[in-house]
Amino acid sequence: MLLQEKAKARKQSGTFLIEGHREISIATKGGYEMETLLFLPEICSEAEATKLSKNAELIAINKEIYQKLAYRDTTEGILAVAKSKSTQLSDLQLSENPLILVAEAPEKPGNIGALLRTADAANLDAVIIANPKSDLYNPNIVRSSVGCLFTNQIATGTTSEIIAFLKEKKINFYCATLQNSNPYHIENYTTPTALVVGTEATGLTQEWREAATQNIIIPMQGEIDSMNVSVAAAILIFEAKRQRGF
Repeated sequence: MLLQEKAKARKQSGTFLIEGHREISIATKGGYEMETLLFLPEICSEAEATKLSKNAELIAINKEIYQKLAYRDTTEGILAVAKSKSTQLSDLQLSENPLILVAEAPEKPGNIGALLRTADAANLDAVIIANPKSDLYNPNIVRSSVGCLFTNQIATGTTSEIIAFLKEKKINFYCATLQNSNPYHIENYTTPTALVVGTEATGLTQEWREAATQNIIIPMQGEIDSMNVSVAAAILIFEAKRQRGF
């Protein structure tokens, strides 16, 4: 199915594919609308499928079709065609004292999934992807996020758009970078805050570094000068949560 393989097909149709009971349930709870449920009767009954979404069209499929559509090695006999959500910055619903994660140009679906899992664990207001390299509804991101794609508010935009958005909302933003940085733990994250991380290979672009409220660094004591972006993000996020008393 093109929804599995082609970002262009997902964008044009405004739909994407979700696989598995848990992911479909989490997406439904997160406000995603299911258009169609495709179920393999030998594994998932029509009654089970109906419980996942009462408004979706139900279509029984055979094993051959299911195996072509299923992305995971383990099978649960159920897939859903769901409607995508808006990722416009203007659609974000923020609290009075938001805590936001911004990731610039993350490329690896596994890293994006891990970032979304961390954001869910910390109950962040939003995750914003600057200059996205991957389609958010890529099956690898859906899978690696273990459903957290559906539990987070997510927006995308260019670096310039996001910086303007943060400034308009009076949200301080702290950029994880080597240049002109203070140790991350000495900054105050108890006011409206965005924590900004870049790629492991090239870090954040100059535009972020120059516009930041303050650049921050996680002191490194080994031979290398960077760590996995999702690990770095988790350290920063939970320091902010600690300061806020969780």
